[in-house]
Amino acid sequence: MKPHKKHADIARPDLGFFGRNEWSIVGTPCGNIKQLAFQLMERFSQQYKVAYVDADHASSDAEDMINALAQGATLEYTDKISFHRFDTKLKFDSFQYRQWFNEMDLVLVNGNHFQAKRQIVVIDPKKEESLKKRLSQLTDVQLILLIDDANEVYPFLKEHLPNYAKIPTLQYSENERIIQFLESELQKSLPPVYGLVLAGGESRRMGQDKGLLNYHGKPQREYMADLLNELCEKTFISCRADQQIETKYSTLPDTFLNLGPFGAILSAFQQYPNAVWLVVACDLPLLDGATLQQVLKNRNPSKIATAFQSPTEQFPEPLIAIWEPKAYSVLLQFLGQGYSCPRKVLINSDIELLQAQNPEALRNVNAPKEMEEVLEIMKLRN
Repeated sequence: MKPHKKHADIARPDLGFFGRNEWSIVGTPCGNIKQLAFQLMERFSQQYKVAYVDADHASSDAEDMINALAQGATLEYTDKISFHRFDTKLKFDSFQYRQWFNEMDLVLVNGNHFQAKRQIVVIDPKKEESLKKRLSQLTDVQLILLIDDANEVYPFLKEHLPNYAKIPTLQYSENERIIQFLESELQKSLPPVYGLVLAGGESRRMGQDKGLLNYHGKPQREYMADLLNELCEKTFISCRADQQIETKYSTLPDTFLNLGPFGAILSAFQQYPNAVWLVVACDLPLLDGATLQQVLKNRNPSKIATAFQSPTEQFPEPLIAIWEPKAYSVLLQFLGQGYSCPRKVLINSDIELLQAQNPEALRNVNAPKEMEEVLEIMKLRN
């Protein structure tokens, strides 16, 4: 007998306690942690959405009253011990935190009060005994900082960290080098870009499968996949669960059924939740590599998506767009409220909106008359 499983075997996003890129700063008094965090967020907030996590500090010190939002943070969460900044008496855990922090690019955490997926350890004699008690929280130390007159790393910490020799050590006061380190880590953490050709429509208006139409000497879905494959790490063709597709590319059958393109995008995220998805519909016969390169070149990972404004409407075009991993949670939230329109998601979310250099490339073809018009355009070009 197969072992019983209580949960479905699905891929999970690469999340920490709060978000994807989170760093706790631990090993020194809270004032030093806040000072360093504020210096970092002041710089990083110029390019990224930054969040700060801390607990309440009963202090009359004016400096302690400085708000992280004033330093450029997009979101600040403070555990007020008896209640929470979000005005609720409900106790939060990782599941609730992740909803609030989903769109953050960097989360800085006071490690004296909260855990984070990765850690920055400060060597501060004032907190040596406290750090000994927190060794179980040091699961992925990526940087060590020496504060004031601290000259070496504690022997107990070296013993605890199996990869200690590979961990960089800087001075707590070396702001620029710390910023460079985190910037490098943020760039390393950028997820791969996968291509997705939407070919699962029923093509009712066209009267035949739009993915099989031949505009370029091959089935249109193959032509679109070839375009994407030049620019993406992997390329997939999306289809209905009951659809049989013969193709050299991997297919992603819909697992979110009867939701059209919305379900196709969600199905892709369900399989690969840590990927960026460059999504294109198969009914764009005039789409070219230059237009795809434009959206990739202008991609903004800090947004949930990068999309073109439709040349015929004042709305974003969802079916030639880059959907970031953070969009997965947003799409599910819209679905939970009864909406299954990817354009509505883009209209009501924080996105990067582009003007297409070649608007004609966004022209979609859904009916025989539209196909005849496009074939005429292509004939004149040749």
